[in-house]
Amino acid sequence: MQTELTMSFDLSGKVFLLTGGARGIGRATAQLLCDSGATVGIADIDAAAVHGAAEAIRARGGSVHALTADVGTRDAFLLAAADLAGRYGRIDGIVNAAMWIRYEPVAEVREDTFERMLDVGLKAPLWAAQALLAHRDASRPASLVNFTSPAAELGYAKTAVYAAVKGGVHSLTRTLAVELGPSGIRVNAITPGAVPTPGARAVVDEAGYELRRRRTPLGRLGREEDIAAAVAFLLSTEADFINGATLHVDGGISVSAG
Repeated sequence: MQTELTMSFDLSGKVFLLTGGARGIGRATAQLLCDSGATVGIADIDAAAVHGAAEAIRARGGSVHALTADVGTRDAFLLAAADLAGRYGRIDGIVNAAMWIRYEPVAEVREDTFERMLDVGLKAPLWAAQALLAHRDASRPASLVNFTSPAAELGYAKTAVYAAVKGGVHSLTRTLAVELGPSGIRVNAITPGAVPTPGARAVVDEAGYELRRRRTPLGRLGREEDIAAAVAFLLSTEADFINGATLHVDGGISVSAG
């Protein structure tokens, strides 16, 4: 269920590419960015879902373009970015919300599982950096926002591959911030807490969410709009001096020993 978003930032005239925008946090973020005045290209491998999301956002007055793409593949990512830039003249920022997730015991991990999570979770943010370099307006500031996870820091059973990928995103974010910062591209990451999206519910059951809720000092699970607001902030001019940071939007679970 989509929750009404009440916060907004002035992103008027900005053009953003957002991966994984067909549902969950990605869709909520796309909606908020459009509500804040931006034009958003939402890319997702699920053609029906991404076009449905775009139609719903457009019905609320948003400027949005649906892109069907497997963002874990370099050629597909760069083609989607070129499509968006060709329509609107440039890309001002990219949000990497897409992720392919499977939790399983280490003994059961197969190479195809590892490769798919690596493609979508870690390679795609690198392709995003290349796409932004190719299609930004060098006279304007630009921003890249990645997603990490508490699993990369806390350790949860059956998340070895997922945690490794998200740890890689953390390191990649810091490296890109240093390399791209001098050209005016800020690179930051968000670490969401437990947010029971449709995708996350496929790998975390109710008992798992209850455990996460009890471990969260604020005493509740995250909402999609909590994460969307943080993304919008990092893309906004209010965050112009934030670069190389990982913003924990998790109710304090990452600092809790409980």
